[in-house]
Amino acid sequence: MTTTAGNPPREDTRWPALAASPTFALMALVSALDVSQMSICGTGANPSPLGSMTVMYLLMTLFHLAPWLKLARRH
Repeated sequence: MTTTAGNPPREDTRWPALAASPTFALMALVSALDVSQMSICGTGANPSPLGSMTVMYLLMTLFHLAPWLKLARRH
């Protein structure tokens, strides 16, 4: 986000930061529910729905929550 001489960031520069966390959350959900991926990549008799990609997407969701927390704190 760019600021000029102490002015707040423009509204049109904030939406990409707000889009990241929900996008990663959706990707984590899809990754966790993807049964075909578990049957192909799962090892062992009981593959976990929390595969490495699901965990990575959940972590990325948490890392990108800061803009949402700032927005909630402002309101």
